[in-house]
Amino acid sequence: MYVADSRASTSAHDAVRPPAGRRRAAVAPTVLALGTVSLVTDISSEMVTAVLPLYLVSGLGLSPLGFGLLDGVYNGFSALVRLVGGHFADRGGGRHKWIAGLGYGISAVCKPLLLVAHSLTPIGVVLAADRTGKGLRTAPRDALISLSSTPETRGRAFGVHRAMDTAGALLGPLVAFWILRATVDGYDAVFTVSFCVAAAGVLVLVLFVPGGRGAGAVGPRPTLRAAFALLRRRDLRRITVCALLLGLATVSDSFVYLLLQRRLGVPDRWFALLPLGTAAAFLLLAVPLGRLADRVGRWTVFLAGHGALLAGYGLLLGSWRGTALPWLVLALHGCFYAATDGVLMAAASDSVPEGLRSSGLAVVQTGQALTRFACSLLFGAAWTVWGDRAALAGAAVALVGCVAFALTLRPKGVVGA
Repeated sequence: MYVADSRASTSAHDAVRPPAGRRRAAVAPTVLALGTVSLVTDISSEMVTAVLPLYLVSGLGLSPLGFGLLDGVYNGFSALVRLVGGHFADRGGGRHKWIAGLGYGISAVCKPLLLVAHSLTPIGVVLAADRTGKGLRTAPRDALISLSSTPETRGRAFGVHRAMDTAGALLGPLVAFWILRATVDGYDAVFTVSFCVAAAGVLVLVLFVPGGRGAGAVGPRPTLRAAFALLRRRDLRRITVCALLLGLATVSDSFVYLLLQRRLGVPDRWFALLPLGTAAAFLLLAVPLGRLADRVGRWTVFLAGHGALLAGYGLLLGSWRGTALPWLVLALHGCFYAATDGVLMAAASDSVPEGLRSSGLAVVQTGQALTRFACSLLFGAAWTVWGDRAALAGAAVALVGCVAFALTLRPKGVVGA
């Protein structure tokens, strides 16, 4: 197993560590800079995400199975390259920023390509390339957040980043909604503006996110084998197994919004606003739940988040159709993300050494992305064969079983577990 040389670890990460006197007072400047990049980038990506389900199902006439395939590609293809991004970021000692920048750049270039993709195959290729960019950037970005924070404040640091990220997710659908109402060729205009915003995010990363000073050749170089060897650590292995199982029972956002639309008869022109409810709850709860995870236990908050998701499934399956239904479902959906997204990375960081931080987080992210990809395929197929309610009922039963199993695998050595 790779053991980081102390001099290499120090020189590689000096540029991203917060000053000693400020560690408890505020999050590191690196976290705020990365949060700004994510905010701008999420405006771009959520503009596309907000209109993509309607564009594919209503505009191009894809079946639920076809949409499930594309949605699985969109959410799961990044799993194939996350380990690559994490590996190359760790190998250079100070490459986290530049590998992340490459990922952001690839995703930005993909936005205008949607203008010329009008059938299943080319759209799938474009979405796969976009997710390749996301896969390259996610682990290095989260490693920078982790390395710039202390173990006692990582939940808060990830919470602040996710809150800023979600602010972009909140603005993105609003911009898409305004463009669709204000232009004739609404979808083309959304994709064009999305590209311009994504390019601005890359510029912010290059100018304002500090990069670590390279560690040179001191100590052995991280390898993919060393990254997978981290799974010999009991706590990280348990975290990864739970992330896999719970991801397999997590219905994608797009399907949740389509279910809400069908349940309530939401007009197409209002569909792009549905993600706002999720984003608003995520934005409001990310920092409080991150701080709560630091105090009462990250694993407790993580599993409670899946309980909120299960409650949302129950509301969608029930017979109640009150005016508060969409607000409650979307609030629970946002609570789920606030309690799990950054909290999972904070928990996993405790079990990964600094020299393999990006690769180790990528192992967890890869497993979760693969199972969510499988869930999209299975849910789309079940919807096509048995209908939406039967498919959601199956996902709810699976989620109950996975949460119950995860309760028995509570990691013991994680800070705040």
